[in-house]
Amino acid sequence: MPTESRADVQLELGHVLCTDIVGYSKLSIDQQKQRLGELNDVVRATEQFRRAEATGKLIRLPTGDGMVLVFFTSPQAPVECALEIATALKNSGRIPLRMGVHSGPVEQVRDVNDSSNVAGAGINTAQRVMDCGDAGHILLSKRVAEDLDQYERWQPHLHDLGEATVKHGVTVHVFNLCMDGIGNPELPSKLKKERKEQAIVARKTRAKLTRRFALIGIPILVALLGLIGYLTLFPRLAPKFMNAVAAISEKSIAVLPFDNFSGDKENTYFTDGIQDEILTDLSKIADLKVISRTSVNQYRGTTRNLRDIGKALGVVYILEGSVQKAGGRVRVNTQLIDTRTDAHVWAEKFDRELSDIFAIQAELAEKIVAQLRVSLTPREKVAIAERTTNDVEAYDLYLRSKKTGKTLGEAFTKEEYLEAEALLNKAIVRDPKFALAYCRLMDVELSIYWLHDHDPARKQKAEESIKTAMQLRPDVG
Repeated sequence: MPTESRADVQLELGHVLCTDIVGYSKLSIDQQKQRLGELNDVVRATEQFRRAEATGKLIRLPTGDGMVLVFFTSPQAPVECALEIATALKNSGRIPLRMGVHSGPVEQVRDVNDSSNVAGAGINTAQRVMDCGDAGHILLSKRVAEDLDQYERWQPHLHDLGEATVKHGVTVHVFNLCMDGIGNPELPSKLKKERKEQAIVARKTRAKLTRRFALIGIPILVALLGLIGYLTLFPRLAPKFMNAVAAISEKSIAVLPFDNFSGDKENTYFTDGIQDEILTDLSKIADLKVISRTSVNQYRGTTRNLRDIGKALGVVYILEGSVQKAGGRVRVNTQLIDTRTDAHVWAEKFDRELSDIFAIQAELAEKIVAQLRVSLTPREKVAIAERTTNDVEAYDLYLRSKKTGKTLGEAFTKEEYLEAEALLNKAIVRDPKFALAYCRLMDVELSIYWLHDHDPARKQKAEESIKTAMQLRPDVG
């Protein structure tokens, strides 16, 4: 038959499901035929397969050790089909199957037998996603996960595993789907191996830096100590030296504890939460020196001489502010002070709905960065805009768990830890993808275990919490 010209090939958006029998090559020829026959029967019996085939919206391709199904219906179709297949295979355990799903461009072509066939980037990516998994895994590409994340049904069951390197150095961002006992909740062995290798490289890098410090850093440190001794003996030279050092730290800032102007003093936890978030965002910027929360909290509730505080903390700029929370609204007032001149560099007032609190925090960080003329990398811009939750009530519960009626520095009693535990459990129910809430829950459970009841169940819950946090956000550490 005449060869089809490239002009006749039409790109379409296909929703691709790739399946692969793990360990297929180790089976005998008879076992291979039997397993493929069983898999074909299971796939053909699924509702999604029958429905798409009946309407002419399905193309199926054998791959030797599995198959590729291309649905031209919806992004959910291959995912639903994967769940049906996994459910049917769960009880028998005879076919160790892994699956990968992606939505992308495909070309409908005619093969040598004049049968309908497909090719294209959509199929290649689906296969690469599948190749990241082990038996039982249902892995989704980032594109598919983002499509499903718009629906409440899928949200709690999508676990971000981050990026993995596949053939030819290509990276794919994969998500793991586990729901109702279906799927493999374990981190794929390929990703475990990659992260282990990355950890080894990191350790070697640290060791190399340590050796360099021993050869270079220690002599410099000795020289610096000698210089300090010299300035101690000749104090008149010290101010000139300190001015020179201060000039190096132009891009430096301390965020003082915000004042709580809410009618309810119990809202101090919320005010502290705003300060924490701003500190966290600013700390993500490599070009900016940010003083830790522990250092600035000594100035809580004190009469502030900003020049003295700036000198004590070694910063040029100080951010101070206040928060007023009432009903469904929040008002945040901030001002940036140059400690060298005690002059107001910039001030901003936000008066918005409480649901806008995350946007306020991100805007504050961006405006501060602009005032200090700090260079932001694209990754830092994304990091500042990123939120661990979009649920304001879950965020509020998380903040309450950190300040259940305690003042700074006071230890929690067991009852207060239990109260924090209850608040965090509620936050996680509201947002099952709230990684920081799982981290905080781990901390609370271990604190109760070590300080109070030594109940092994608490230790187990702590391990489960951090494991979930790492699945949701591998960089959460």
